[in-house]
Amino acid sequence: MTVTYTARVANARFCGFSKLLLAWRGSIYKVLYKEFLAFFAMYTAISITYRFFLVDDQKRYFEKLSIYCNNYASLIPMSFVLGFYVTLIVNRWWSQYTSIPLPDRIMCTLSGGVQGGDEHGRLLRRTLMRYTSLSALLILRSVSTAVFKRFPTMDHVVEAGFMTREERKKFESLHSPYNKYWVPCVWFTNLAAVARCDGRIKDDNTYKLLLEELNNFRGKCSMLFHYDMISIPLVYTQVVSLAVYSFFLVCLIGRQFLDPGQGYPGHDLDLYVPIFTLLQFFFYAGWLKVAEQLINPFGEDDDDFESNWLIDRNFQVSMMAVDEMYGDLPVMERDRYWNDSNPRPPYTAATLFVLRKPSFQGSTFDMAIPKEEMHFQPLKEISENLEESVTRTHNLALFNRLLGSPSPTGFMSGALRRTSAQLHRLTRSVSPDPSFSDAEDEEEESAGTAGSVPSGLGLDTTESTICSFGGPVDSLVPKIPPPTAQASAGRKSPLALGRVNSHFCSSNTTNRSVPDLYSFQPIRDPAKVMTPKPNPPNSKVEAVSLLTVPSLEVSAFPENSGKEQML
Repeated sequence: MTVTYTARVANARFCGFSKLLLAWRGSIYKVLYKEFLAFFAMYTAISITYRFFLVDDQKRYFEKLSIYCNNYASLIPMSFVLGFYVTLIVNRWWSQYTSIPLPDRIMCTLSGGVQGGDEHGRLLRRTLMRYTSLSALLILRSVSTAVFKRFPTMDHVVEAGFMTREERKKFESLHSPYNKYWVPCVWFTNLAAVARCDGRIKDDNTYKLLLEELNNFRGKCSMLFHYDMISIPLVYTQVVSLAVYSFFLVCLIGRQFLDPGQGYPGHDLDLYVPIFTLLQFFFYAGWLKVAEQLINPFGEDDDDFESNWLIDRNFQVSMMAVDEMYGDLPVMERDRYWNDSNPRPPYTAATLFVLRKPSFQGSTFDMAIPKEEMHFQPLKEISENLEESVTRTHNLALFNRLLGSPSPTGFMSGALRRTSAQLHRLTRSVSPDPSFSDAEDEEEESAGTAGSVPSGLGLDTTESTICSFGGPVDSLVPKIPPPTAQASAGRKSPLALGRVNSHFCSSNTTNRSVPDLYSFQPIRDPAKVMTPKPNPPNSKVEAVSLLTVPSLEVSAFPENSGKEQML
């Protein structure tokens, strides 16, 4: 049976585990003492041979071999490999225990869902419960050596009362090369369907719940079967075993005490018993023994699962729940706290200290805050803080946008927006309408410069370009009177902002049906560019064209002129 010591370590105290070191059943001493004695005997035999049977030349050679083995024994990754292996084994061990099928949920569903206090109802509930116990017995008989020794044949199963002789004939008549632990589950579903048709199960919800619980039970049986079939890869177990055994075989030679007279480093003492080597063997070999004992918990070791005890408990409890306890209810009475709005169960003298402890209200219940920090702030100050945070976030977004690399599509769209915005500002710069304010100009400038144009598009070079139309410019641009001196002085030239200087040229192509508003052509001859002159303050100009915009800047032109293109 599993060794249980939970009550002995219920409270932490001085040297609480020291009492457990003297236990023998299920202890490391019982598991490891044979290997420990064998290791110590081999070490002693090699030590006696070195001291009394080898000549001087042989001793010198053995000493060199011992130093070599001791230096390179640490290259074996024993701790790393063994630690991961034991962790995997422990997790698998607990998962197998949680996969053991228990009938508690099914028996509660059967007791409340299958109606009938007569003999047929009782027979129906007991038969359904026996089928679940039979399925668990068949799967445990397939994976546990202790259960198989108890029920070696199907005759023992029939004789134990888990199966009738007619059911055995039905079971053996089903020819299948696979394990047939699932057959009683199918019998359960068929019988439950009959009970539903007969009205023993009142509604479909109860019938559905009963089948769901059965499927969960059968799923755990299947998991046990697969845990038994799919083991931890053999290569992993071999690697761990070879690492541990090879390390200690090397230690048999490398950890020998050599002659102190030879002056070898680290061999100043000559002891006969290698205390720390034996402790190292005890820990690492014991670690491997833990994995060896837990890798299959359905055996007959001291700490293996008590499969036979589980079978007895589950069968007895399940039958009692669906038969003797069916409809058996105690008389309902008023409890002793019927008229008490604050019931307090009593404490014994050994537990009175619990009353002295205050009830836990939360981790922040006793937190102290200074009084000056407990006053609510006016909403106006909060809104100002929010505006500052929004402005800071907006500036950060603009900075991130400048740092970002735009796409080629963004380049072209930015260039077109800049050209359109500049044309619009040129048109408005000569307009006498005072409704256009400087704020509107700034908005349009920000909209026109939204797309950044790289130098690769040629817009920041010294060669002037302008959007060419399919006909004379004067025919497309209306005559607009020039602005007054005050308006001109109060407004900056929109073409003087930035590195890009936009200029106008016209193409010789005049046979287009639709004006080409987005093609750029160079102006080669500076003599053909009309540079506007500033007007006197009191001068009167009836109208100027778009090409005579004030403060128009013209960049330098190359000396080599190409085709003549007139404005």
